Amino acid sequence: MFIPTTLKELKELNWPQPDIILVTGDTYIDNPQIGVAVIGKLLIKRGFKVGIIAQPDIHTGKDITRLGEPRLFWGVTGGSVDSMIANYTALKKFRKKDDYTPGGENTKRPDRAVIVYTNLIRRFFKNTAPVVLGGIEASLRRITHYDYWSDKLRKPILFDAKADYLVYGMAEKTVVELAHSLQKGGNPLKLRGLSYIGNSAPENYLLLPSFDEVNRDKKTFIDMFHRFYRNNDPLNGQGLAQKIDSRYLVQNPPQYYLAQKELDEIYNLDFERAVHPYYAKHGKVRALDTIRFSINSHRGCYGECNFCAIAVHEGRTVRWRSAKSILNEARHLTKNPDFKGTINDIGGPTANMYGFECNIKLKNGACKNRRCLFPKKCPHLPIDHSRQIDLLQKVRNIDGVKHVFIGSGIRYDMVMEDRKYGEAYLKTVALHHTSGQMKIAPEHSDENVLKRMGKPGIDSLLDFKRQFDRFSKSAGKRQFLTYYFIAAHPGCSEEEMRTLKHFAEKELHINPEQVQIFTPLPSTYSGLMYYTGLDPFTLKKLFVVRDYRNKVRQKSILISKFSKRRKPHYGNAANR
Repeated sequence: MFIPTTLKELKELNWPQPDIILVTGDTYIDNPQIGVAVIGKLLIKRGFKVGIIAQPDIHTGKDITRLGEPRLFWGVTGGSVDSMIANYTALKKFRKKDDYTPGGENTKRPDRAVIVYTNLIRRFFKNTAPVVLGGIEASLRRITHYDYWSDKLRKPILFDAKADYLVYGMAEKTVVELAHSLQKGGNPLKLRGLSYIGNSAPENYLLLPSFDEVNRDKKTFIDMFHRFYRNNDPLNGQGLAQKIDSRYLVQNPPQYYLAQKELDEIYNLDFERAVHPYYAKHGKVRALDTIRFSINSHRGCYGECNFCAIAVHEGRTVRWRSAKSILNEARHLTKNPDFKGTINDIGGPTANMYGFECNIKLKNGACKNRRCLFPKKCPHLPIDHSRQIDLLQKVRNIDGVKHVFIGSGIRYDMVMEDRKYGEAYLKTVALHHTSGQMKIAPEHSDENVLKRMGKPGIDSLLDFKRQFDRFSKSAGKRQFLTYYFIAAHPGCSEEEMRTLKHFAEKELHINPEQVQIFTPLPSTYSGLMYYTGLDPFTLKKLFVVRDYRNKVRQKSILISKFSKRRKPHYGNAANR
């Protein structure tokens, strides 16, 4: 069933009042890859009455009052994407299209949606039930953070939104525990994965530099971010506190990750895999095309690219579903009357991180002083693609399944590091699971820029390309690698972009098309570099391009049809 979004649906269920109302910046898509749907369905399974209000009109009370007032709490999320990223390009131009809005026109999601929706609730409901923030927008802004769109440090979002609590990360377990606590009239302030505003810092919590201190000094902000970043693992992360004016942002230690059995339970919930009819009547939702017949196999990412927010939100430890759970979902897809035989994706943040992890990390938590894959693979990470090879074979043998594609990106360096199964995995993917093009994201070719990004060097990329081309040719398939690149990342000048252009032409034999201008995301190391102009690991000055015209020029260098031929200069451009 759909989670009710109208008063009529509540009456049909004989629910006089919702226990919880979830408010989201996306339209309501009932799909396991949509966070608000997962939270809502899990709460219902745990015995709570839940309603959803999607993309409410912020100028009137007609939508926000539609279901009445919840008995336990309001849950507020900006949606699947931070609202400022959803609404603006890297050059701060307003996006006219929105894949999560019926009809595709970007007219429903307000800027800073989490703050706006909280104010909307309080405008029409005085002394109401607690307001709880969640989702990626709240998660990335839970601490003092650099905000690219206002070009300044902003206080933790709880202070701007004036909400009661914030649940961070993949918050299913915390939300259920919070609901039970409020149901019993208890005090939820000690729950893992919860943030709140307090009058003092709890004993034994790590005290971060205050908002005033980090606002005055960029090196102090770097120090604050290091402490914040290193305390995001549930096995070794401490509780944090930061003074904001006369009060404190309190972040309890991270919630424990879901066990495989718990993860399987979530993806076994009864999802409609469709847009709720109340919203579907307003037009097509493009996001559904991508996710409707896709399968999420795992969560988390130990790649830790500096420009990416996944490590802070989903975590640095990969957790995967059982093969049985994934196969059951695949069989369920074949029963859908709209299924034409193609599974668009089986993957996660990175497709080929399924089925293995570092045993030291699983026992003690993520290392605070080293990374799994950068600057080179840690010897304790046992990269092993055998489980995914087996899984893909079983899925493609299911009756009714004609094609199984991998739409998520693949870490080519991991494939080349797997001496035992890497070649077999790449051959399997090239022969059976590539829909004409395979996505990979080298992002750059210059050694110094890649270092700032936390990305691997180009040797493994070229080896990967040679093998992929060989397997495709031997199978008689005309298929290609699609390369994703970033322009104007901190540390990158026009010189490095010319180096990349030459590399793309000479070694990859392409004229790049998938090029994005760098966007500094909240709570990322690359965002930290952009704001401070410093390398946070050495405190050395970095070249940072801030002028929009120069950002566009960097991209133009890469996508131009012709370039001046020059001697290869890979990895040796000046460190600016």
